[in-house]
Parts: sequence; structure tokens; C-alpha cells
Amino acid sequence: MTDPQIAIMMLGIFILIIFFGFPIAFTLMALGVIFGYYAYYNPGRMWRDYDRAVEAGANNWELLETWVGGFFNNRIFDLFVNQTYSVMANEVLTAVPLFLFMGYIVERANIVDRLFSTLYIAAKRLPGAMAVAALITCALFATATGIVGAVVTLMGLLAFPAMLKARYNTGFASGVICAGGTLGILIPPSIMLIVYAAASGVSIVRLYAGALLPGFLLAGLYLLYIIGRSMLQPSVAPKPREEEVGDIPTSRLVLMILTSFVPLAVLIMAVLGSILFGLATPTEAASAGALGGLGLAAVYRALTWQRLREAVYLTLKTTAMVCWLFVGSWTFSSVFSYLGGEHLITEFVTGLDISTLTFLIMAQLIIFLLGWPLEWSEIIIIFVPIFLPLLSIFGVDPLFFGILVALNLQTSFLTPPMAMSAYYLKGIAPPHVQLVEIFRGCMPFLAMVFLAMIVLYNVPGIVFWLPEMIYGR
Repeated sequence: MTDPQIAIMMLGIFILIIFFGFPIAFTLMALGVIFGYYAYYNPGRMWRDYDRAVEAGANNWELLETWVGGFFNNRIFDLFVNQTYSVMANEVLTAVPLFLFMGYIVERANIVDRLFSTLYIAAKRLPGAMAVAALITCALFATATGIVGAVVTLMGLLAFPAMLKARYNTGFASGVICAGGTLGILIPPSIMLIVYAAASGVSIVRLYAGALLPGFLLAGLYLLYIIGRSMLQPSVAPKPREEEVGDIPTSRLVLMILTSFVPLAVLIMAVLGSILFGLATPTEAASAGALGGLGLAAVYRALTWQRLREAVYLTLKTTAMVCWLFVGSWTFSSVFSYLGGEHLITEFVTGLDISTLTFLIMAQLIIFLLGWPLEWSEIIIIFVPIFLPLLSIFGVDPLFFGILVALNLQTSFLTPPMAMSAYYLKGIAPPHVQLVEIFRGCMPFLAMVFLAMIVLYNVPGIVFWLPEMIYGR
């Protein structure tokens, strides 16, 4: 077999192994080292000292020691150490644990229940008022945390039972919670965009600026669907009875907004604004956001030692997962490229003689299918780098490609059979709520994601307008 064929075999073995449930980061590292040992195998270099020891008549212990040293004198081990150091020293990734910590602290600040109640009262005259309030709460909370499972679970415990009690259709209510919870991986400050920036080399501030309008576009489509369906089919979202919302004075409503909506919105805007307008680096803004999250938790009297310890533990756990995924992925991809696998894929794709639009659709279809068995972090770190060398060939801006990927990855949480948002919600939903009902409720929101992608394909200026206005071309 030629080296490029071995590289493709390496990729195939990896895909096969992950379906058996092995840890992906360590699978990547193991395959990278094993195939890298073959790729960099050079007996003349590796056992040069051993041959000299034999000629010098060294004793058996010295020969064994020299032979073992020669066995580990393979450049793959140097590569592995260098890749590990590069990941740990990556300044872009430094923002990940800080944003995660901010999210976990905000999650524990007891702000979401107040926010949901306030938005529901403020929107009570809109069709589907509770669903509108739930979606906006999900969007704000998801933006602040960036942790899909946490948002869906918490909103599933808070808003989902309230909607069922208000006689909302089960599938409709399920779709609102599941779709709203995923918005945090698209709307800045998104951890997913930080990971993409580290993997692709694209400026994170440009990515954040480019993701704002598409994020609002998708959230707007969700809201239009909720209000439109509530108007056309009132039975799915009955209007609240007067005794359910009460007659809240305007002054009290303003106070409720000031104490629930404003603090979280100000925290998000301060973090995001300082990044977009160059007042702080993403790491510095994330540090300020983490401090702001601690301040919010303290103000809402939710800052306990137990909650702080949980937030730190979860931050370390998730950060370690991301970092080891990067180490494994970069080791794997370096060996894959050295063996010629990347060149082979490039030749194959360019040999298809397809247009730029066809390439984009093909790439997004592959990412869509990968979203069934894999998490977004694994897709971004492992598979997206395979497409990156092809972007220049087809004249695709990596910024535009990254936003399309972020939009596409919304589908990985909503598409059966591996719709993780649905499983998160099912795990805490009442027993009578069937998984098939949750899947059915996600389908219209999945259609909204596809519609948003079609809009971006046809109007790419939605992505480029804000970055070019702030930073120029």
C-alpha cells in the first residue's frame, strides 16, 4: 500500500472505532502515534547509537538500554510533545475555560426563573406569549453559557412544565425548548466559534462580528414561526387566562425587567462589545465576564461554596476535553497530512470538477451527517480541518465557511436519531411526554435552520457586512 492509501485507512479505522464508543481524544492520539511511528520510521537514525554500542562491545544491559532509547527515538514522539505544548500555549483557547466558568456560574445564579417570568408577563399580549418568552430566555441564557445541555435541561425544568400546564401542544413546546437551547453555539460569545478560530486561524473577533446577524436571523425565524403558528393554529398555544398572568402594574414590570433581564443582557453586551470594538482581547473579556458572573451570583444570593466548586469542576472537565481533543486531532491530522492523505482528498475533490456552490453544499451535507454520531467539538476539531485546505481552491472565505458550519451544527442537536437536545429534554420531561413527540416538535425548527442557511448562501453579505463595517476588508 502507498502512504496516501495508508492515510485513508487510518481515517477509516478512526471512524470505525468511534462507533464502538471509544474515547475520541485518546483514539486520535493512539492512532496518530501508531501510524506516525510508521510514517517517521527510520532505523538508521533511530538505532544509530545502538549500532555504535554493538561495535564498541557494550554489555547486554547497555545494549538493552540503548535499544529501548532507539525505539523511542522516533520523531512522532517529538511531534506529540510539540503539539501538546502548542495547544496548551494557544492564546485563543485560553478564553475557553473563562467563558465556560462564566456560563456555569450564571447557570447557578438563579436568574433564569425570574427572567422567564418577567418576559412572559411582558409578552402576554403576543400570540404564543409563553413560547416567545421561553425562546428569548433560552437565547439569552444560551448566549451567556454556550452550554446546550445546561440550557435545555434548566429550561426543561422551568419553562416546559409551565407550557404544558398552560395547555400548550407538547411537540410545539418541546421544539421551542430544544431549538432555543442550541442558539448559544452560534450567537457570540460562542465557545464553538473560539474552537473554530483556533482550528482555522480565522480572527475570533471577525468571527464574532460575522456570527451576530446570522444568529439574530435564526432567532428571528424561530420567533416568526412561533407567533405565526400560534396565530394560525391557536390550539397549540392557547392565550393565557387573566388569572394566570394577573394585572401587573407597569412600574412593577419595569422593576422586574431591571432586576432580571437587564443584568444578564448588560453582562453579555459588555463582554461582546469589548471584544468587537477592540477594547479587550477575547481572553480579557472572558475574564471580565467570569468576574461579572460571580458578581451576578453574589447579587442574587446564589454564590455558595458548593455552587462555586461545581462550576470550577465542570469548567476543568470541559476544558480538558477540548484541549485533549485538540492534541489528538492535531497529532492525527499532522500524520494524516504527512502520509499524503490531505493531498489525496484535495485531488479527489478537485477532480470532481464541481462548482463552489456544489462544494459548499457537499461539505455542509457531510457535516450534517457527522452531527448524528458526533458532538460539535469533535466535528470542528477533527473533520473541519480536512475541508480548510479546499476553501482557497474554491474561493470560499474561511469566515463565511465557519458561520455556515456553526449554523449547520444547530441541526446536530435537533435531527433524529441522535438529537441530543431532544434526549436532554426527555431526561427531565414528565413520563407521558414521548420522545417521538419531541422529535416531531423539533422538525419545524430544523426547517428554519435550513431556511437560514439558504438565505446565507444567497445573501453572504449578512455574514460580511458587520466585520467589514467595523474592521474593513
